[in-house]
Amino acid sequence: MQFSFDYFPYTAVIGDIKDSKHSKDRRAVQVRLGQVLDGINHQYQAELASKFMITLGDEFQGLLKTGSAVISIIDQIEREMYPVRIRFGIGVGKITTNINFDLPLGADGPAYYNARAMITELKAFEKKKMESKNNVQISIQDYADCSEMMNTIFSLLEVVKEEWTFRQVEIMNAYLRSGTQAAAAEILGINQSNVQKALAASNFYTYRKALEFISKMLAGVRRDEDV
Repeated sequence: MQFSFDYFPYTAVIGDIKDSKHSKDRRAVQVRLGQVLDGINHQYQAELASKFMITLGDEFQGLLKTGSAVISIIDQIEREMYPVRIRFGIGVGKITTNINFDLPLGADGPAYYNARAMITELKAFEKKKMESKNNVQISIQDYADCSEMMNTIFSLLEVVKEEWTFRQVEIMNAYLRSGTQAAAAEILGINQSNVQKALAASNFYTYRKALEFISKMLAGVRRDEDV
């Protein structure tokens, strides 16, 4: 899908650790999150307008120049932080202030307003026990219907993720890092058949296909003159 913008659209991400106050080792979780975000900043440097950084004790944010990598980034953070649960608000829109690549604090505009609104909405649903147990919401400026469709897919994917075990996520991570079932099996010291069974039991391939579909849609988040 190709979106049409007469301005430069940025993709803002705000993440918020769920139930962090009840964590047995909150400091360790924050340290781990910092390490994961450092990896994201290195791997996706070309896509970033502003680095991902912890902005409060339980919250972090980052800003992307396009929408093409945002789903991959969120998926990677979720898997590498598992079983810690994180809410993600994604906002697409304008940035009306100056942008500092090394420091996300200070940037402002509809992209961040939309991301913040999504975090607020997720928290409201949780308190009222409404909707699904979704952890990801997106709001694309001027594209409410498209946003709703993506959020429906995110809700369905959350049902898949709720069934994952720690071991299945460990195998997924090894598979995605190595690229093959055989290499993942070697890393983990198990048979390839165990990798295959774990990926199948977790509905991994269905999950990845849905994420790839959303990623293809969001790849169209760019200014018309940049196409």
